[in-house]
Amino acid sequence: MWDFSIGKAFSLLIRTTPFIGFRFVIYFGITLAYIVATGGGAGVGYLIGSILGDAETASGSAFWGGLFGFGFVSGALYFAREYLLYIVKAGHIAVLVHLMDDQPIPEGTGQIAYASQIVKSRFAEASLLFGLDQLIKGIIRTLNRTLLTISSFLPIPGLTNAMEFVTAVIKFSLTYVDEAILAYIIRTNQANSWASARDGVILYAQNYRLLLKNAVFLTIFAWILTFVIFLIVIAPVAALVSVMPGLGGFWTLIIAIITAYALKAALIDPFAMTCIVQVYFQAIADQTPSPEWVDRLNSVSAQFRELGEKAAAAMGGSSRLPASTLKG
Repeated sequence: MWDFSIGKAFSLLIRTTPFIGFRFVIYFGITLAYIVATGGGAGVGYLIGSILGDAETASGSAFWGGLFGFGFVSGALYFAREYLLYIVKAGHIAVLVHLMDDQPIPEGTGQIAYASQIVKSRFAEASLLFGLDQLIKGIIRTLNRTLLTISSFLPIPGLTNAMEFVTAVIKFSLTYVDEAILAYIIRTNQANSWASARDGVILYAQNYRLLLKNAVFLTIFAWILTFVIFLIVIAPVAALVSVMPGLGGFWTLIIAIITAYALKAALIDPFAMTCIVQVYFQAIADQTPSPEWVDRLNSVSAQFRELGEKAAAAMGGSSRLPASTLKG
């Protein structure tokens, strides 16, 4: 059913306990910010509405105040997404890759500080990593969509609806696949991250069936656990929201969803990430990028061609790179 070792994944996660704690603090802080901003905004709105009108006006003002607070935090997170990728996700991957390769962390250096050094040595700026990550996601999305379109030509009753569901799940699974390629970039330690990313994408394409199967399984598993967490947290969230004037109902649901998602990002996603990186490294162990897949990807993805151009520019060469830029 799957091609990773659950025991090995848990063992690696236990060895990265400081990073798990760091993720928990980050995502707990995000959840708390949503609660405080939404509750505070609703409280201010309720107070203003009470002064200016009746109970109905106060209730409406509380909703818009809560919406303003919610939107403020969402906007702040949008601008902080590069930092979260750079420090949280890439840092955790860097530590996991080193532990998978039995490379000890130097004595006297904490995991988070060590991970930060590795990430900064590979990607000078958060914007570079973010741009690279977006390109990788776009290429994989295009490739998966191209490979799945054949289902539309097969006259099998009910297949269209089934494929729509599978496609939706695959879109959610992209985050695990791009994390595997990011792990590859960190592991190969090339000076040219664009070229390393290009090779990582080609190697994914060569093994897409195996990796998609595991990514889809992990995605379904992760969202089932997230739903269970949602059911567990909704009661305490409702109790918390009830003490905030003007909140309830709709906001209870939204804050419970955010809390469940934050716990998923802090605790469940690291497990899924570790598993898919395992599968990816196992699959590509004795492989080199195939010229056939280079041509195929160039023909279906403008973003893959862009990635090749950036890799060539970083090398100071032509835009036509060889099939593999791996260094022995």
